Amino acid sequence: MRALRTQAHWMIALIGGFCLVAAAVSVAQRPSLPASVVAQDAHELSTVFRSVAAETLPCVVTIETRQNAREIADNEIPDQLDEFFRADPRLREFFRRMPRQTPPQQGMGSGFIIDASGIIATNNHVVADADEIVVRLHDGREFRGTEVKTDARTDIAILRIDAGGPLPTLKFGDSDGAQIGDWVIAVGNPFGHELTVTSGIISAKGRGPGIAEREDFLQTDAAINPGNSGGPLLNLHGDVIGVNTAISSRSGGFDGIGFAVPSRMALWVVNQLVEKGRVTRAYIGISIQQISSDLAKQLRVRVGEGAIVTQVLPESPGAKASLTQGDVVLSLNGSQVTSPRSLQGIVEKLELDKEYTVEILRDGDRKRLPIVLQEMPNDYTLARVMGRPQRERREEADDRITVEDFGFEVQEITPELAEQLKVEADSGVVVSSVDGDGKANGKLRAGDVIEKVGNEAVKGTDEFNAALKNADLKKGLLLLVRTGDATRFEVLR
Repeated sequence: MRALRTQAHWMIALIGGFCLVAAAVSVAQRPSLPASVVAQDAHELSTVFRSVAAETLPCVVTIETRQNAREIADNEIPDQLDEFFRADPRLREFFRRMPRQTPPQQGMGSGFIIDASGIIATNNHVVADADEIVVRLHDGREFRGTEVKTDARTDIAILRIDAGGPLPTLKFGDSDGAQIGDWVIAVGNPFGHELTVTSGIISAKGRGPGIAEREDFLQTDAAINPGNSGGPLLNLHGDVIGVNTAISSRSGGFDGIGFAVPSRMALWVVNQLVEKGRVTRAYIGISIQQISSDLAKQLRVRVGEGAIVTQVLPESPGAKASLTQGDVVLSLNGSQVTSPRSLQGIVEKLELDKEYTVEILRDGDRKRLPIVLQEMPNDYTLARVMGRPQRERREEADDRITVEDFGFEVQEITPELAEQLKVEADSGVVVSSVDGDGKANGKLRAGDVIEKVGNEAVKGTDEFNAALKNADLKKGLLLLVRTGDATRFEVLR
């Protein structure tokens, strides 16, 4: 047997060696491309870049803005600063004599012509609050920018110039059809150096770095710097597939990650701004959360399937449709929901005052509910900030309860705490401390209010304890947590 095994090992070694030799011969015999062919391919790509740049540059503009000095209103002064100066009579007098106005400000960005009559697309942050706008064309002519219309939620804006004749234009392309790895070209005015062309690839899609309320950014490694904002991101056909908007940078300059509003979203906004002067969106009136791996196991859904409801605003379309915390929205109007961002994209483009069907998962059962969408109020915040403010540690109370397995403590919500936390006195229990080495660290903080354990609402420590006894700790502890005005689900294991 040993001899047979030895013989087998030799056979394997010989076979392996033969394969390596064959692979080496194959590589050695593989014909290499002639240098002339490689040079020709590179020249053809260079020709494409050259052609797109030549066609695009006359359509891209430089935008210079000026904001006049303005008075600072009392409600714009941070409370902490106001209290600091007013705490001492001498400081109060010094504070009273301080200049109460902002200095004049100047800015620069980019834009591109989308209509021969002189309509220009750019970013909201380039032109918002500007008292004077000067648009400079590629040929050096300058015009005053007027009729500014903006949409802060997507950071898209339009303005108009009167050039006395038709202007060259760019057209929007298909950002949905653009794929990761595709070549792209960015045009703009980085650092005020006039029109500059850079190239790169689409490095990611569907990014949401938290710089705008409606985000579905294309990410690119084409060099984008301050001043590029509002300029076009182009494919190799010269079509606009994005509006360059932001960079991710530790230095303030190009670090290889830039973001552009996809043309699908930008065109939808631009058309409304041109036609109506503002953007109208439908809304449901719920706060939603991405379904993590832990939540997926709790809810018995797949990761990437649906979005979980964490809060329902009173009198909103969601409330009228009987949506509630913990529902998982699976689809709306037949379109599958894969994330909060996808649900937002579906909702805001549907017709107002029209009934649709929303499919949800509630307590393991699928339900189909009718819902009538309404126009989103101007003061509605689409992306709720999940802030977790540090709160002062409070004196230990006798009624504090220790949850040793997870490393946090809770206590009853007193009327004083309820007023401080801006919640109802019977709306849950407040987290009083979190062990830095415990499993709740990073998910809970002192001052958070726990409103539910699993599907059971808790109004005090007694109900909290009872809900803990009913929880299946092997699956993890599912909590509905409130921080300020925002709620979210957390799973502790």
